Amino acid sequence: MALTHSTMLALGTSVPGFQLPDVVSGKMIDPGQFSDRKGLLVMFICRHCPYVVHVQNELARLGNDCAEKSLGVIAISSNDAANYPDDAPEQLNAMARKLGFTFPYCYDESQDVARAFTAACTPDFFLFDEAQRLVYRGQLDDSRPGNGKPVTGKDLRAAIDAMLAGQSVSQDQRPSAGCNIKWKPG
Repeated sequence: MALTHSTMLALGTSVPGFQLPDVVSGKMIDPGQFSDRKGLLVMFICRHCPYVVHVQNELARLGNDCAEKSLGVIAISSNDAANYPDDAPEQLNAMARKLGFTFPYCYDESQDVARAFTAACTPDFFLFDEAQRLVYRGQLDDSRPGNGKPVTGKDLRAAIDAMLAGQSVSQDQRPSAGCNIKWKPG
């Protein structure tokens, strides 16, 4: 389990355009579908990464809380399913159902969406405001497998709360940390 940190995409960046299938509903999902929301959270996650497994219940809670606040949420897995079959769409579907995800969980087979976001690890979080400009990228909180700190989502939740309250999101943002995205060979 090699620790990889997020690349910290430049704040103010517009949400990259994409269209990906939701592994549960089969519907195509794109950021434009959330233009009536107060913002959009895009999470790069997967099924097998111990860092994601460590926070997966908080991700499900966060998804429920965001829905109540009219914040759109999309989860994306970009891992190479041929070499990491636990991250194949069928397995992602089982994960979403088991955890009760209330948001689309999309599969980025080409890995083009991960590249567009400069996503580097799982989990990797990107919060966009109502104008779909990046206001936060970084960690969920400072809990990691084995470090004894509770999973609270405090860093990401503080950014969400500030954005929804019309306040500036703190510029003191720490990179997310997790497993590297499993890129396809070549």
